[in-house]
Amino acid sequence: MSSFINRLTRHFASRNTLGVTGEGGGSATMLPENTEKATVAAGCFWGVEHIYRKHFKGKGLIDARVGYTGGDKKSPQYAAVCGGGTGHAEALQIIFDPTQVSYRTLIEFFYKIHDPTTLNRQGADAGTQYRSAIFYNSDEQKRIAEDVTAMANEHWWRGKIKTAIIQAADWWDAEKYHQRYLEQNPGGYECPTHHVRTFSLPEGYPADTQKQATETKKEEPTPTAPAAAAPDTEAT
Repeated sequence: MSSFINRLTRHFASRNTLGVTGEGGGSATMLPENTEKATVAAGCFWGVEHIYRKHFKGKGLIDARVGYTGGDKKSPQYAAVCGGGTGHAEALQIIFDPTQVSYRTLIEFFYKIHDPTTLNRQGADAGTQYRSAIFYNSDEQKRIAEDVTAMANEHWWRGKIKTAIIQAADWWDAEKYHQRYLEQNPGGYECPTHHVRTFSLPEGYPADTQKQATETKKEEPTPTAPAAAAPDTEAT
């Protein structure tokens, strides 16, 4: 409860300081050409956005916006979401260039920057709004998310991952003062679980890439020596 009151107090203080409106909104903007969208939740969205922007700046991240998803209320507002009454998760929506960074890489990073083993909690932040979740936007994203989760569960988090992998639903941009919050408020609240862990990818991972490479190699035609020329039997 103390964490909730602390964050709610920061919320109103930030709103007055920045002088911006408190209106959120559904995000129905068309994706820029040749980009894709990734949607994740990993606790307080201020820190999640900040760490993704810092790590992937100039490396394929086109934009990142914090917002609310996974709930059953329309046009959710921060105070209601923070109280856990709307069913939404604080989440991050990443627009990225897949020619520079893959969806797989973004999801691997997701498992390095928070604790996915605590149900509905990150550090002192407790409640369903702080749950760990991957909201996939396509069947291919679902397949990759499940593969990365299996790897991270076995090799990084000792079989304790509680992250939900579910289909993306309505997205609502958070209020303007939440966007790039820690850039606007360098001393603002940041969950201590949000830091990059030094996990290494296991040998032979990802299996589908290894399999594809093997199959491609098998399909390559075996070079053959040129046929020897027939002996010249014409009489001279």
